[in-house]
Amino acid sequence: MGGFVDRVRSFAVVLGAPGLFLVSFLDSSFLPLPGITDILLVLMVTRNPGAMLLYVVMTVIGSVAGCLVLHYVGRKGGETLVRKRFTGDRVERASRALRDNGVIAVLIPSLLPPPSPFKVFILLAGVVGISAVRLAIAIAIGRGVRYLALGYLAVRYGERATAYMRENGTSVSIAAALALAAGFTIFMLWRRRGRRRSKADRM
Repeated sequence: MGGFVDRVRSFAVVLGAPGLFLVSFLDSSFLPLPGITDILLVLMVTRNPGAMLLYVVMTVIGSVAGCLVLHYVGRKGGETLVRKRFTGDRVERASRALRDNGVIAVLIPSLLPPPSPFKVFILLAGVVGISAVRLAIAIAIGRGVRYLALGYLAVRYGERATAYMRENGTSVSIAAALALAAGFTIFMLWRRRGRRRSKADRM
């Protein structure tokens, strides 16, 4: 597996931005490449800081596309397929989180660095009926924040950004997830209040 990962990484570096799309797509679908996407993003941004936004966008798009493949499989294959791939306790916890919190339960793990569980949430999002559009938006926000932060650190600190994210990535990602969750909650409350006012005005 190590030799295959090295070949994929070398091929992605040669391709540039499309290579980041390819790796993030594979990593977000069924081929596990833990940590490779982060390392490649840092490496490419370090070599070409001016292309940081392009690299981040391509990485996010690849991740969203890979997640949509998993979502489709989860929707078509059902919970039986998910239970074959993951342990029962993890499936139960993820299912409960998705039913209780919807896309927030996808948004938060999308911010966290590997090896945090993520794919089980994507598969189960299809099982519980979360729409592909809502899922794609949540992944784009979560991965966008994560990879933009990583790209910024690569511009500022070079390849040391990988070590920084390894040491502090979880705490930083959790803080960002909480901030996003709070913002999303405030937005939903404001939207619900606006609908109530509009309904009251029509009565």
